Order: sequence, then structure tokens, then C-alpha cells
Amino acid sequence: MKISYNWLKQFIKTDLKPEEVGNLLTDLGLEVEGIDKFQSVKGGLEGIVVGHVLTCEQHPNADRLKVTTVDIGTGTPVQIICGAANVAAGQKVPVATIGTTLYDKDGNNFQIKKGKIRDMESFGMICAEDELGLGESHDGIMVLSEDLKPGTPASTVFNIENDEVFEIGLTPNRADAMSHLGVARDLRAGMLQNSSHAELITPSVSNFRVDKRTLKMDIKVEDTKLAPRYCGVTISDIDVKPSPDWLQNRLKSIGLTPKNNVVDVTNYVMHELGQPLHAFDAGKIKGNKVVIKTLPAGTKFTTLDDVERTLHEEDLMICDENGPMCIAGVFGGKNSGVTETTKSIFLESAYFNPVSVRKTAKRHGLNTDASFRFERGIDPTITEYALKRTALLIQEVAGGEITSDIVDIYPKKIEDFTVFLNFSKANKIIGQEISKETIKKILVSLDIKVNSVSDVGLGLTIPAYRVDVQREIDVIEEILRVYGYNNVNFTKKLNATISNSSRTEDYKIQNIIANQLNSLGFHEMMANSLTSPEYVKLTETLKEEFNVMMLNPLSNDLSAMRQSLLFSGLEAVSYNINRKNSDLKLFEFGKSYHKMPSGYDENKHLTLFVTGNKKSENWTGNHQPSEFFYFKGLVLSVLSRLGINKTSNQLLESDYFGEGIALRLGNEILVEMGTVKKSVLKHFDIKQEVFFANFKWDAVLKVISTKLKFTDIPKYPEVRRDLALLVDETVAFENIYKIAKQTEKTLLKEISLFDVYTGKNLPENKKSYAVSFILQDNSKTLTDVQIEKIMSKLQHNFETELGATLR
Repeated sequence: MKISYNWLKQFIKTDLKPEEVGNLLTDLGLEVEGIDKFQSVKGGLEGIVVGHVLTCEQHPNADRLKVTTVDIGTGTPVQIICGAANVAAGQKVPVATIGTTLYDKDGNNFQIKKGKIRDMESFGMICAEDELGLGESHDGIMVLSEDLKPGTPASTVFNIENDEVFEIGLTPNRADAMSHLGVARDLRAGMLQNSSHAELITPSVSNFRVDKRTLKMDIKVEDTKLAPRYCGVTISDIDVKPSPDWLQNRLKSIGLTPKNNVVDVTNYVMHELGQPLHAFDAGKIKGNKVVIKTLPAGTKFTTLDDVERTLHEEDLMICDENGPMCIAGVFGGKNSGVTETTKSIFLESAYFNPVSVRKTAKRHGLNTDASFRFERGIDPTITEYALKRTALLIQEVAGGEITSDIVDIYPKKIEDFTVFLNFSKANKIIGQEISKETIKKILVSLDIKVNSVSDVGLGLTIPAYRVDVQREIDVIEEILRVYGYNNVNFTKKLNATISNSSRTEDYKIQNIIANQLNSLGFHEMMANSLTSPEYVKLTETLKEEFNVMMLNPLSNDLSAMRQSLLFSGLEAVSYNINRKNSDLKLFEFGKSYHKMPSGYDENKHLTLFVTGNKKSENWTGNHQPSEFFYFKGLVLSVLSRLGINKTSNQLLESDYFGEGIALRLGNEILVEMGTVKKSVLKHFDIKQEVFFANFKWDAVLKVISTKLKFTDIPKYPEVRRDLALLVDETVAFENIYKIAKQTEKTLLKEISLFDVYTGKNLPENKKSYAVSFILQDNSKTLTDVQIEKIMSKLQHNFETELGATLR
């Protein structure tokens, strides 16, 4: 939010420098993020002076140039070459002296230098109004008043305004400060606390009067809940034209572009008092009737930006006999706005329901200065005052007469809030005792009325415009921010508590796994829980009716809570691949959300995404693409870190996995993993293989093992024996593993498959498995007899149960 320092000083007289005001406002909670300079003319006409043309002669070498001598107040006339047709001796003109910086219409600067034009020296430039930024004309040089003295700075002749503009980071709760008046109120409270005299000056409307009653509007409010207060008045015989310089400068200083004098006044008062207003062309209001109501869903309405919008049945509209003219509190209509041909207007000032305005604005994707204020809650007590203020300013800049009485429909007054403040509680919250007189002084400076005083506390009435101060704690916060957080004493003693917590608390386990995955080359990602409801159509596993939908979504692409972390992860994968980062390892801790028939369901997950090469390209080795068993090893390493080692595999049938398995412990599935189906990847424009694992985190937390067993390093050596087994193609390594474990349960420690061969020199439908067996006895050294006995028994069982033979 931008606040003009010159404008602010119209409400509160102060000699404080802008930097001091900025510091004070920041201490009061209105954080000043920056102070920018504003000049009504860029450059402030610095270096431009009044010059007196003494002589003007034809340039000897150019038909269109003149050689002039100009008195610029230095005592020595200068020679200036000028190409303007209207330059003549005796004129008073603006002169840009050597070293002056001028700006073109695009804001680009150039410096005036001594130069030669057709062999004649020139020591400056006689300027046209567009060259100075004072207008659009370039027909010739500007001719100034003959009364001006040579050497007079042009900035004083043209009354250039210099201003300082505060950029305030306004928090959403401070609706009362969304205007120059609101900021001035806070500034007054801060100055009074610092023992500086400060008086708040508000614009007078005592001159408001009805000139004649010739244009009456019949106003009807059909829904007073959506429009608790509505005021209107008509003004006739106005002259719509550009605004005077002072008004344009005020708007330009806060970043607004002037339109015309009527619209500019409504914008001026909105930023001055915080009350949005709207002016309708009274000649376009059919039947001289204004109705505030909602319309049937599907009604079409074209707004000022020439966009046809489809109305919702809850959108509050300003209508005439023919239909809608304006979306109440949000945006005006194309066919009812003020134009250069407008001669009479209907001026509206209202208080609209904040929730209704916010829903309508979000529904139509509109964010206007008016909706910004209405959404947060404006002051319902100044509706009529702001209307009078606007009407008087319009008369001042556009002429005209007030041609109706003010209609003020306010059936149920919005009451002030009452709060009781307990002194002891205030001191406890603040952390030190503040005198009762200081507390009362602060509250009065904030327009909070003190109704009753006792030893215990104060009975207070809070103005209706302070929508953020409705509880005792809110009042204490107001006292504290005006008193000054920097003025609160604090102790150097540090108190801390240590609580006993379980080693298996969720956040601790997450940190352990996150550190492990990071050491394996993974990067953690955090995706939005809001996503597109269309993603569930990519799989039959997820159901559209289970979507948790937003009542007031920011956009259609963020209107549902995600049912799976897969799609938000693929968005991140696609984003990186499109930026030439195709070797990825990503993980995310997040939640999925479902609207089940039995109620809402929320589950936590850990997801892994791996795609591209295992390692980045380097000179020591070739590309090694990530593959399924590499990915499975990463998944198992996570489970192993949590003490979960005895999982079993189960084929996974899911239409978003091309190939997948589930890792289970008992009857509980802990992880689903595999390659993402190509049809799903195609939706995200991903052309490379992506591996995805979904850890059901809640299930994992239930089975993690915290009991660690330690054993001594064996004193006796292990023995390895290998077998090359010829088996049927249908035999899996898992069959060999189970038979071996059943054959020798004590001494057989490890079984590994280190080679598989199919092809030449093997019988049809056969393959060769090379399997290693690690044997070890923790109490003694194994003898050859024991080893051979075990290996013979293994070979016999492989031959008997699998039909295996040794190669």
C-alpha cells in the first residue's frame, strides 16, 4: 500500500522527516518497506531556467534553424541553436542549461551538452512542453509569461510537486489503515505517546447542500444482509474532463493513472478516507431506479474491462429496470460508466458484506482497490460523510449541482464493540506494569472510548471500523504496539524446559530417513497439497467422488486436495526435465486426502522418485541408467534403516504402475513401488522411465523396530562355496533360497545369486544359476567334512525338489 507524505500531512501537521515518520509507523505495526521519491515531472525540471531571447537570426548553413542569444540570468548571454518555427526575439522561454538531464516519453534520459550544429556552437536547448514532461505538444517551444525574470528556476514557475511515498506492508487485519486517514490516526497515536503534539484534521463537509431536487433516484435494497448500508445522491450539469494538476499528482504519487475528473475524485476519496465509491452515468440508468439485489445464476454481465462474465446466484448486483449495472463492491459495468459525454451522475457510497464481496471477487478472479477494502471491512459510520466529501470535490473540479437529497438506507445500525480490560492481565501479557494513566491515554488516542474506570480495569467501547479489536487480548496488543515493543524491559534470565519424548516420534524418524536419503543423493521436495481434480481421471485406482474440493479455490488447477502424491511429484520431475535436469532423485513427506462415504480420510506418505542416470556424467565411467533393482535397493535401505528387514514381495496390480511390487510385513503392505506407466508419464510430457515408491508412512511407523541386538564379531572364519545349477526356466532364485534355508538353518548365513546365464550350449528351456553359500560356526572352525556334508545335502535337495543338475 502506498501512502503519500504530502497527502498525509493534510491530516496531521508534523515537522518530522519522512524517515522519522517511516520508523514511527513501523514501530506501530505499519511496516514501511521503503520510501520512494515522487516528482510530478520526472527530474523535477532541475537545470531548467527561464531564458530571455535577446536576438534571433537565420542560421547561415540551415534553412530550418535559428541562431539565438539568450539571457539565462548569469550575466552573460549564451548562444543556442533552435529548430522551432515559433522562436522569436523578446520571448521568455524555458532553457535546459549545459549538464541538465532530460527524459523522453519512454523515461529514457539524455544529457544536454555543449555542441556544434552546422558549424555553429550551441550552449543549451530551448524546450517544447513534451521535452520537459509538461504536456504532449511538440508544435514549437514553450513561450512563458513576459513577467518572469531570466534565471528563475522552472520548477518554481510550474509548481513542480516533490513528494515522499511510503510503501507499507499492510497486514490483512489492519483494515482501518487502508487509507491516508487511517495511517494518520495511527501516526497521531504514536506521536502523542512520544509527547509530540498531534491533531487530526479531517476534511469539512459543512458546505454540502442540495441545490435543487430535479433528479431523484428510487433506491431499493432487497437484501440488507449483503448491503447493510447504502447511500446515494445525484449531481447534474457536470463537465467531464481531465482532472486538475493537484488531483492528478496525488493519484500519480500512489501509482494510480488519472482517468477523468469524476472517476479521479472517487479514487481520491477512497484512498483518502478508505471508503470505496462508484459513479454511474445517471442518463444510462433506466427508469431512474436503482435496485441492489442478486440475480439468477447464469445471468450474463459485461464489466468495464469488456469481459462478459457469468453471474452466480449469490453475487450482489447494482441494477436498474433493464438489468445489472455493477458488481457490488467489486467492479463496474461497461454500459453504465462515466464518459466524456456524461452530464449527470448517480454517486454511490455503501457498506457491503465483507464475506459476500470476497466470494464474488474470487469467483470472478477480480482484485480491485474497492474489493480489497470491502473484503477486509470498512468503516460503516463514514458512508454518508464520504459521499458528501466526494460530491463537494466533484463540484469543485467538474462543476454541477446537487440535484437530490441523500438517500441513506441503514435499517440496522452496525454497533460498536464493548470490551472489559483487566489491568493485571494486561501487565501480565505485556511483561511489565504500565501505569493506568498511560493505558487510558493510549486508548483515547486510538479513538477507543473509556466508559468506566475501576481499580480492576476499564470498560471500553471499540469503534466499529476496528474489526480486528474485539477481545481483551486485542486491546492489550493495541496498547503494546503504541507503547512500543522496544520500550518493554526484558530479563537476561533464560528459562527452558526439557520434555521426555519417544525415540520413535514421527518428526525424529522423518529426520533420520531424510538424512539417509540426502546422503544417497536425493533432494527433498515439498509440493502443494492443492492440485487439479482432473488427475484422478488418469487412473481407475482413484475415484473422482473421493476428491476433497475447495469451496473457494484460487484456480481450477488448485481446486482439490490431492488423493495421491504421485502427480505432484511428476509435475516436479517434468519441470526439471524441461530445464535440462534429467537425472533426478526426489523424495517427499506429505499427506493424501479422501472424502470417503464414512467421512474424511487423511494419510501420511513418504514418496521416492528416481529417473535418469544413477550418477552424473564423469570421465571414469559411462552412463549407468537407473533400473528396477537399483531402485528396489534404495527402498529396502530405507526399511532397513528403520529395522524392518523381513519383508516379502507381492506382485502389484495398479493401473499407474507399468510393473510394480508391494513390500509387505505380515498382512500389512508397507510400500508400493515400480515403474510409472507410460500413459501417465505422457500426460506430463515425460519421455524417460520414472521409478516411484509410495511408503504408507502410518503403517511403517507401527512396525519400526527400536530394539537393537548386538553380537561380537565372530572369532572363527566363514567359508564360501559356489554351485552352478542348471534349472528349468520357470525356476526362480526364490525357490533355491527357500530350499537352502530349510536345509541348513544354523550354519548357512548368506545365499547370493551372482550370475544368470541363458543361451548357447544350454539345453532348451534351461538356464544356469551361479549361487554362492556362506557357512560359519560362531563357536568353532568348520571342518571339510562338515562343509562337504552340508553342500551334498543342499545339492541333493536341489536335484530332488527342483530337478537341478550341476554344470
